[in-house]
Amino acid sequence: MSNTHFGFQTVDENEKARHVRGVFDSVASKYDVMNDLMSGGLHRAWKAYTVMVANLKEGNQVLDIAGGTGDLGLAFAKKVGPTGTVIHTDINEAMLRVGRDRLINKGTVLPTLVCDAEKLPFPDNHFDLVSVAFGLRNMTHKDAALKEMNRVLKPRGRLLVLEFSKIAKPLEKAYDWYSFSVLPRIGSMVAGDADSYRYLAESIRMHPGQEELKTLMKQSGFGHVDYHNMTGGIVALHVGIKC
Repeated sequence: MSNTHFGFQTVDENEKARHVRGVFDSVASKYDVMNDLMSGGLHRAWKAYTVMVANLKEGNQVLDIAGGTGDLGLAFAKKVGPTGTVIHTDINEAMLRVGRDRLINKGTVLPTLVCDAEKLPFPDNHFDLVSVAFGLRNMTHKDAALKEMNRVLKPRGRLLVLEFSKIAKPLEKAYDWYSFSVLPRIGSMVAGDADSYRYLAESIRMHPGQEELKTLMKQSGFGHVDYHNMTGGIVALHVGIKC
C-alpha cells in the first residue's frame, strides 16, 4: 500500500481522489462566492493575468483541466472564437455541473467532460494550450498528470499552471493566521463547512513551492518553464513550453 497526503493527513493514495471529491461536492454550490470572500476578489485578477499570458488566437485548441465553475473556460472561449475549441473538464461532477450551468446562463456552451488529469482521454499533440487553475495540488500523482498534459500538447504548445504557492517570508505569520483561524470560520458561516476550507489551507502548505514545481514540470518533459509570482507569492503562474 502506498500513502500520500490529504492536507496534513496521511491516506492511502487510492483513497485521496475520493476524499478530494468529497471536499468539492460539499463546496461546489458556494465555490464562486467563497472565492470572492477568501481572496477579496483577487482571484479574478489572477485569472485575468492568466488569460493575458495565454495569448490565445482565433482557432486555437484549448484544454481546461480542473475547470470547475468555468471562469477560465469562458474567457478562453471568447479568445479562440467560433473556429477554436475549449474543452471544459474536471474530475468532480458536482463542480462541472455548476460550471456548465453557469456557462449556459452566460450564453456559452463548451464541450464538457468528467475526466482524470492523470489519464487524459485525448490524442497526442492535439492542444495549443492546456490550463489547470487551482487543481494541480489536489492531484495524487502530480508527475503523472503533468506528463499527460505534456503528451496532449502540440510541439511548442504551452501549459499554464495557476496555483497557490509559497508566500514571501515577511507575510508568512499573517498568512498562517488567516489560513487556519479566519478561513475555516468563513467556510463555516458561508458554506456550512469549516473542514473543507481547513483542508484547502493544509493542501496549499503541502504543495510544491515555485522552484520545486518548476523542476517537476521540467522533469515531466517541458523544455522551458518560467513562473510569475502574484500577491507576494500567494499565487504563482507557471508556464511550461513543450519541446
